[in-house]
Amino acid sequence: MDILEKAEILLVEDNPIDCQLTLATMKKHDFASTIHVVKDGEEALNYLFNTRNAGLKMILLDLKLPKVDGIEVLKKIKMDERTKNIPVIVLTSSAEEFDIVKSYSLGVNSYLLKPFAFDQFQSAVIEAISNDCS
Repeated sequence: MDILEKAEILLVEDNPIDCQLTLATMKKHDFASTIHVVKDGEEALNYLFNTRNAGLKMILLDLKLPKVDGIEVLKKIKMDERTKNIPVIVLTSSAEEFDIVKSYSLGVNSYLLKPFAFDQFQSAVIEAISNDCS
């Protein structure tokens, strides 16, 4: 994927197993040169608004996060001029209609439910990244 050859991705995920699955999938398919991992919504906001992130090309965001939930993180991303155009893919276990509708109303690019099988999880990550960065 040439478009992501030098890309930076921010992964916001508090579950260590889901984090490892996502990182393994992205590494296996060489999706990004740099992947920053944060474990809660507060860390994500600090990274986005208190560090230099000019090379950031995508955010993979879980919704059920400690400290600041993913909906609030998404809202702040899409309301700020510096970050509103960064593609955001929600990777979550929440199938709640409220979360889906709210995420899309806030401007999320894709909303993917985390499957339980590794191959399904890998396929979901690959599809989301391929669709939103090509």
